[in-house]
Amino acid sequence: MKRYTCLPQGILDKHYSEQQLFDILYQASLFEGKLLFIGRLLERAASLAPNNVALMYKEQTISYHDLYARAVALSKLLQARGVQKKDRVLLFWENAIEFYVAYFAVLQLGAVIAPLNVFLTEAEVVHIIADAQPRLMIVSDELFERIKNSALPPLVRLSDFPAASGCATADMTEAAALRSLPSQKARINEGRAPSDEQEITDFKITDLEPEEMAALLYTSGTTGFPKGVMTSSKNAMTNVLQGIARLKLGLEHGERLLGILPLFHSFAQFVCIWGAFFTCSTVIVVPRIERRYLLEGLKKQPTMFLGVPALYGLLLLLRRINLDSIKYFVSGGDALQDKICAGFELLYRRKICSGYGLTETSPLISAQLEDEAVSAATVGKLVVGIQAEVRDENGKPLPQGQIGELWVKGDNIMLGYYNAPEATDAVLKNGWFNTGDNVYFDSENRLVIAGRVKDVIASKGIKIYPQEIENVIMSHPQVIRVGVIGREEKSVGQVPVAYVQVREITPTLETELQELCSSRLAPYKIPRAFICVTDGLPITATGKVDKKRLNNIQK
Repeated sequence: MKRYTCLPQGILDKHYSEQQLFDILYQASLFEGKLLFIGRLLERAASLAPNNVALMYKEQTISYHDLYARAVALSKLLQARGVQKKDRVLLFWENAIEFYVAYFAVLQLGAVIAPLNVFLTEAEVVHIIADAQPRLMIVSDELFERIKNSALPPLVRLSDFPAASGCATADMTEAAALRSLPSQKARINEGRAPSDEQEITDFKITDLEPEEMAALLYTSGTTGFPKGVMTSSKNAMTNVLQGIARLKLGLEHGERLLGILPLFHSFAQFVCIWGAFFTCSTVIVVPRIERRYLLEGLKKQPTMFLGVPALYGLLLLLRRINLDSIKYFVSGGDALQDKICAGFELLYRRKICSGYGLTETSPLISAQLEDEAVSAATVGKLVVGIQAEVRDENGKPLPQGQIGELWVKGDNIMLGYYNAPEATDAVLKNGWFNTGDNVYFDSENRLVIAGRVKDVIASKGIKIYPQEIENVIMSHPQVIRVGVIGREEKSVGQVPVAYVQVREITPTLETELQELCSSRLAPYKIPRAFICVTDGLPITATGKVDKKRLNNIQK
């Protein structure tokens, strides 16, 4: 295998600035003078640390060397079935070792990987097939049942996967796997040849240029059918380096990341694929966000926990489970409410750090890691290498402290939307990307999120930001989840209406919510109606309230 550059030993002992750390990481990410193609991340890890545990999944573990061997075997099969450079390949698979095998098998051929949301409807999958025009589709047996009656491209199923060979760690016990995690020094200076090296030496990775599309990441489709975000290796690797420089992700030996978020999501790929494999860390792969799987994953002693607000809400419901092995917790993917932050700190005596980003920004833009008393809407300073402007509706920059639309610029910004030039032109202008979020910068230059631009409610010419109202309603002890949207009224235009999921509906509940809002909000912000339900509100794959479906709920 090719020789790759190791990360310097004791990098955290030097107390580098974030910019200095980014520059050091950047040098380690170069391959033959170019930014590393993400399709080489697995081979790089297998070269630098072949015996490191790459994945822990249920009772299985697998080393980087053996994972690479399996990915190479599948690459050869895909190649035999006609997959060529720049072809699109859809991956429709749950969180599992096979997801990783397929993910890199595709990339290693220079093809474009398109992981699909496992919660998509049949109609949404059919839409993506028509949009992406894939060479083939890799699909799990369970998910195949959902789409088997549709017109599908050529398929690769689990029965087609080459049999695993030489996976010495695949049957290792969990305790043995934990003991086998080498020190940083040991894994860097390892370098002995794997026993089945001959099996993989005749395979050559097909590289894409850093600026070419490597991944096609379809958004959740909260405003319609999913759009394909074209992500290059330059986008992904730049953001990985930005994230590591801020989060110190994987820079200590024995790092174990809890991979509970769905792997098709950009946040999960950023952390549990690109970032983890660049630092040769271990990912504890959790099948899905369920109580039993979460508890099983925590028993494997993760050191870092990255999740969405709904996941932290689940931790609050579980109450006082052992989280001692975890150094810090980061939340992203949706607005984090003060109620969850305060409850988590009260129950576990730990702080949740807020991060912010979008699929289009690969995804990280900012992160608030400091132990400061700030609102949950404060998501910290920008990571190194990102420029930002807050602009009004006419595109004019606004002074610090004023709310406007956030525009960002940097090497992590997507190439554009696939097959959608008009949609791309609407958000990308001269290298600047319109996030679609209303924000402001506080006196310490920290980014504060006010909510999505499309969610803003216009009432008599005044803007109402639903996130502010939602945060207040969430403070009620009965409330589990809330979504506030605008409803048209002839006399005033839009008025706020709150859809509230509660534990129990009591005779005084609506009055209590009304009084709570009256005590903390201006009169024009108080919802005109509270639609309270005990059934769950419609949500997206990452636990966001799906606001486009709220009007379907009957009181």
